[in-house]
Amino acid sequence: MGELITDLVQIEQLGEKKRDENFKFRSFMKSRDHSDRILRRIAEGIQERIDCTQCANCCKTSTTEVTGRDIEKLARHLHTTPERFIADYTMLEEDEGQMTRVLKFSEAAGCVFLEGNLCSVYDARPGICQHYPHLVRGNGSIASRMWQFVDRASVCPIVYNCLEAFKDELRFRR
Repeated sequence: MGELITDLVQIEQLGEKKRDENFKFRSFMKSRDHSDRILRRIAEGIQERIDCTQCANCCKTSTTEVTGRDIEKLARHLHTTPERFIADYTMLEEDEGQMTRVLKFSEAAGCVFLEGNLCSVYDARPGICQHYPHLVRGNGSIASRMWQFVDRASVCPIVYNCLEAFKDELRFRR
């Protein structure tokens, strides 16, 4: 594997520039047989080389949906009740016509629990955060989750570099 791109300005520009290419790659992946095991191994190798605490861009740019289980775990961690946790640390957000409960978020500061580039509730963080960016672990094959990665390629250095490595591995013509 070559040099990885981790500069966030570059990631955002390249991710946007390659959006159409990444959608074509998504179709390419869905229409061909490939080894998910090999792609997961590539993703693991890239994840090992990028330190998320140097970036935290996901926490700065995206809201985090929370489940009932997440709320209970976080409330316990913060020594409060689930009701108090909901009132103090969550908000409702509209997503495709449906209201979802997310952690409080601001454009200026990102996630309510982000301190610098670190999560202040790391040991109790929501499940969605534990598995982010959902390349190595997730429901279904990597190809079935590709729709998520097109947007994330302009936010997450791991996703951007994985998509580029997957294209090379599967000999995708750019």
